[in-house]
Amino acid sequence: MKKIGMLFGKERSFPEAFVQRVNSKNVDGIIAEPVKIDKVMQGSPTEYAVIFDRISQDVPFYRAYLKNAALCGTAVINNPFWWSADEKFFNNCLATKIDVPVPKTVILPSRDLPADTSEDSFSNLEYPLDWDGIFKYIGFPAYMKPFAGGGWKSVYQLNSMDEFFEKHAETEQLVMMLQEEIKFDEYYRCYCIGGKYVRIMPYEPRNPHHLRYVADFKPSAERFKLMEDIVLRICRYLGYDFNTVELAIRDGVPYAIDFCNPAPDADVNSVGQENFDWVVETAATYAIEKAQAHVEGADNLTWGEYIKRSSNKQKLY
Repeated sequence: MKKIGMLFGKERSFPEAFVQRVNSKNVDGIIAEPVKIDKVMQGSPTEYAVIFDRISQDVPFYRAYLKNAALCGTAVINNPFWWSADEKFFNNCLATKIDVPVPKTVILPSRDLPADTSEDSFSNLEYPLDWDGIFKYIGFPAYMKPFAGGGWKSVYQLNSMDEFFEKHAETEQLVMMLQEEIKFDEYYRCYCIGGKYVRIMPYEPRNPHHLRYVADFKPSAERFKLMEDIVLRICRYLGYDFNTVELAIRDGVPYAIDFCNPAPDADVNSVGQENFDWVVETAATYAIEKAQAHVEGADNLTWGEYIKRSSNKQKLY
């Protein structure tokens, strides 16, 4: 019997529906359940062929548990080693190398010194930064957001240099990105599962949270295919089994705005019933595929094209 475990936090609708759907498929030799942990011993395997991770980004203990599980052969969705290393600024940097349009973006040192550092820790950093060059490159309006993490926490829309300095002073030890604003005509949020299943959803980020999926954008077949290709390219290079990519359409060009979302919102009350049904069904199908392909004691993780090409010393693009 191969077990598929769901590791989750306070969310309920998606994890519970996922477990129920896997089991309702009645696939011979496959069963799903919430992950159960009573001890974690180094180098010891878990009882799960597959673990679907929805919470380790917030719980370091779970991330350590998953790395040990993966080392011992569990197929973890998503790869906990890559997820630990990845962040949004790197994603943007990678996008520039694989022909994915992205907003102009710079990364900024934290406003306050990190704990256990002093000014001497930053002897390689020029003070002041080339603010004129940065603002000329990005322009205003602009967005400032953390370079890592998810959601809309600590995100600022800025209209001037004075406003930037005022808001940057509030960010304390956060490392922030300053990003060109893409004034879009249409906006889409796209699930990608298994590097092959894509769900393109009209999305309106300017609406209140519970109404953001209430949008009537209707892409042409050509634009739909273009967006699908971009989503697949991003997720295959990053190596995420489960991710969302946000695309803003400006002058007919899809710009990837936010595409480091390995634990995206999948609650029925926000994404809507139709999208929820798709993600439950597709995630269950993919997890079963991973369980069936599982080889005991082997590396059963998904590794992205960036890592695979780097390890083989191949040209990235």
